[in-house]
Amino acid sequence: MTILVTGAAGFIGAYVCRALQARGETVVGLDSFNDYYDPQLKRDRVAALCPDTGVRALDLVDRAGLTALFEQAAPTRVIHLAAQAGVRYSLENPYAYVDSNLVGFVNLLELCRHRGVQHLVYASSSSVYGDSATPPFSEDQRIDEPRSLYAATKAANELMAHTYAHLYGLRATGLRFFTVYGPWGRPDMAPLIFSRAVLAGRPIDVFNHGRMRRDFTFIDDIVAGVLGALDAPPQDDPPHRCFNLGNHTPVELERFIAVIEQAAGKPVQKVYKPMQPGDMIETMADTSRAQAAFGFDPATSIEAGMPMVVEWCRTYFGANA
Repeated sequence: MTILVTGAAGFIGAYVCRALQARGETVVGLDSFNDYYDPQLKRDRVAALCPDTGVRALDLVDRAGLTALFEQAAPTRVIHLAAQAGVRYSLENPYAYVDSNLVGFVNLLELCRHRGVQHLVYASSSSVYGDSATPPFSEDQRIDEPRSLYAATKAANELMAHTYAHLYGLRATGLRFFTVYGPWGRPDMAPLIFSRAVLAGRPIDVFNHGRMRRDFTFIDDIVAGVLGALDAPPQDDPPHRCFNLGNHTPVELERFIAVIEQAAGKPVQKVYKPMQPGDMIETMADTSRAQAAFGFDPATSIEAGMPMVVEWCRTYFGANA
């Protein structure tokens, strides 16, 4: 049986491909290799983590190309990690989110429905909780007050998947990721932005004057959650579920920066700034549902994980950190 991984050149996608292949699965990957951030990093990531996957360059909005891929590969399960990411970028380029996260998701749902896919696991986001939820965020809390278009598209994905589960019996599992970090991570996120700045001696912008907390979750823990969810398809009626995948331990931004400084062996100049539109003050995952369903048990602290990120930045970016 074949597993299709979309966004296979992305941060989480490449690690998931590697883990699937390590346990003997047949994996087909696709990625648009867009220029939201440096495509060379995506190519290097694939070469380092999953060189045997053979990631194909294909955009989810290419309905004909996606249909041809399904006909050729005949995937029995799909892990959908491709999306236009980023909260702040959605303020500048809203159509990129509509195309990838809405149109692309419908294209994928239709093919999963018509091609008899046994289980669709797809990436949602902790950002869906917006202003309506209070920490710790539980899957039972409302998600109808998003703070960004990105968050709105992820909440819409959950509704769309639920509809296909209800109408057509498509088994689908949504995963709400909480601030994933690790080596080969996304350069637009704080773990890499801060690590590179500290190594290069550049100041960093600290929003909301440092009064923010994030549920930073190490990539190995996230991959374990993705595979655990894949192996536990929903038996509900309709067969659709959502799970939080987070470290359930929010970290103050100042502490996070201090860990990076210690790992880099140098201090950093902090430039305090007000809250940015679309950002959330705090995220914290209640992971009890994922724990009960497939034994999700994240164990990596930032004191263990962030030094690996700093060292990877030092090695990969070098003097260009």
